[in-house]
Amino acid sequence: MAIGGMKAALRSWVQRPDDSTRLPDDRAARLLREAEDHGPNWFWQTDRTGRVAYLSDKIADVFAATDIDPIGAALTDLLRIAGTDAESDDPERTIAFHLSARTAFTDYAVTPAIAGEHDWSWSVSGSPFSDPFGRFEGFVGTGTDITAVRESDAEITRLALFDSLTGLANRQRMRISLEQTLAQPGYDGTALFLLDLDRFKAVNDTLGHPVGDALLKQVAERLLRVVGDAGLVGRLGGDEFQVILPRMGNRAQMATLAQAIIASLSQPYFIGGNSVSIGCSVGIAVSPDDGATPDTLVSHADLALYAAKDAGRGVHRFFHDTLLEGARSRQQMEEDLRLALSLDQLRIVYQPVVALDGGRITGFEALVRWEHPTRGTLLAQEFLGLAEECRLIESIGEWVLRTACHDAASWAGDTRLSVHLSGAQLANPALPAILTNAVARSGLPAGRLELSIAEASVLRDMRGAIATFAALQGVGVGIALDDFGAGQASMSCLRRLPFDRIKLDRSFVRGVSDPEGRNAAVVRSIVTLADLLGIATTAKGVEYHDELAVLRELGCTEVAGPVYGAPVDGAAAAARLLGEGGALSPQGPKAERAVRTRMLRSTTIEVDGRRRPARIRDLSTTGALIDLVDFGEAMIGSVIRIDTGGGHWNAATVRWAEDGRAGLHFDRPIVVERRMTIRRKE
Repeated sequence: MAIGGMKAALRSWVQRPDDSTRLPDDRAARLLREAEDHGPNWFWQTDRTGRVAYLSDKIADVFAATDIDPIGAALTDLLRIAGTDAESDDPERTIAFHLSARTAFTDYAVTPAIAGEHDWSWSVSGSPFSDPFGRFEGFVGTGTDITAVRESDAEITRLALFDSLTGLANRQRMRISLEQTLAQPGYDGTALFLLDLDRFKAVNDTLGHPVGDALLKQVAERLLRVVGDAGLVGRLGGDEFQVILPRMGNRAQMATLAQAIIASLSQPYFIGGNSVSIGCSVGIAVSPDDGATPDTLVSHADLALYAAKDAGRGVHRFFHDTLLEGARSRQQMEEDLRLALSLDQLRIVYQPVVALDGGRITGFEALVRWEHPTRGTLLAQEFLGLAEECRLIESIGEWVLRTACHDAASWAGDTRLSVHLSGAQLANPALPAILTNAVARSGLPAGRLELSIAEASVLRDMRGAIATFAALQGVGVGIALDDFGAGQASMSCLRRLPFDRIKLDRSFVRGVSDPEGRNAAVVRSIVTLADLLGIATTAKGVEYHDELAVLRELGCTEVAGPVYGAPVDGAAAAARLLGEGGALSPQGPKAERAVRTRMLRSTTIEVDGRRRPARIRDLSTTGALIDLVDFGEAMIGSVIRIDTGGGHWNAATVRWAEDGRAGLHFDRPIVVERRMTIRRKE
């Protein structure tokens, strides 16, 4: 391009007001060429009509690559304000205004009005210039390539709004999108799905974080396929995902989509030679019925998700107002629990552990109870989960340890004390010191203390658990693997950690006397393995005489459970050791099932502090069959409370659950009055 005119224009543009200093023509040309060839800027000039008279070669080449000759073209045809549509005349108006008004402009972000793969971004400035007689000649200006800056800004934005692992929208972008969606007119019917992966933590713990990360990526891909264009999918963090579905409206469609998501995410994953299976629970809140603001909608979706998990996982639940009552009840229970220790509402009872060979008491298992002022006696299963969530488990656990050691110190002989240890306690670096102090202050020999540790507590940090176990062995206490077989990695725990005892999960004991079942064969294999490893075995939750006989035949070492009576306080435990040489005779029913009274009666059950309707189909002194419940397999073994009539609330363990029904076993036998059967109306 000829630069004579541009040189004169630049001289006019930058000369001093008194025109006292001018650059020689050749020197001005050299400076201009140097700036164009090696500097970050480029130059342009128009004539009086706004057509390009000069353009630096490097920018002219951009247009030439698309067969456009910029010289002679209107400047407004070549540039558009960044961020505007190609069809819009907004950039022409903006730049045309300055050209027409002959006013300067500075740092306008523009892009070339051309098609191409390269996404150019420029910043341009310009001013009008005149001839020596003051007559307007056109515009002269500079430009700077800011493409790299724009790309950097875009990357920063991407990092701020997208999840780096999965590429999905992150929590911030989902929040912004939800705010914008709810702010639009006609947003009614917008659904918010909150998803949580079931059993993901077990995958992370057993197969490692790289496999867990790969799994999350595949989950994201499946979610995008299932949701498609219907909504925005995001990852909030960990194994929690969110879906925003604007104006879906129809709850039946929402339910169908939720079921499709659960079905898709529950299919096996194949990662690095491993077949991995997880599940998914979904909570749903719909605007405006369930909330007109993002905070309310998210909170209610979270309550619905909690209800889905409570129902057994692998299901979806819509928010409803009764969930708020449950949340308030749970909050009140948390406040009560924070005061329980200081108000002396906790107590310890002791379940005898009996040798199958001879029936002698070999130890007691310490069980904590909460004497709640309005709810009555609560079992450990009914409040320890809450204690973990609100970070009270360590203080409660340490109180149980110290109190139980004090009680056990007065027991005769070498009677063993078994105390459950939570995951939070196991992870506490001060645990060995706490144990040493507890046995020293109580006078209980360390060898008589046994710590029961659940598999899940160990898997949180296997490397840390190995070091902690070594320290515990140094203290001299015994270590038992609790609820053996309930998890997915019991064998791995046995292989890597020095357990002295395994406690068979009650799910294996239940049905062990059934000749058509497989539990007896499973128990036999576990006992054989334990014998080979030199590990003792204790069967938990034994209730019936026929179970005792089978467990004895299978070679189990010890048993514990209601068959030897209800747990007792410390003084009664000491008395049992002195009576009949420390031997116990089995009590309770000979066989598994008691006579039941058939009925169809509405009732109320309480799960994790939240009450819901149900119906009793039959009732006995030891249990009940209920229906109209949505329990899943994960509820088996859970403890609930049920109103058995007249406001008499009883704790019960869920024995089985399927097709809207569940079998319950009462913690304590009840007195069943004959009731008239209420027949369902046809």
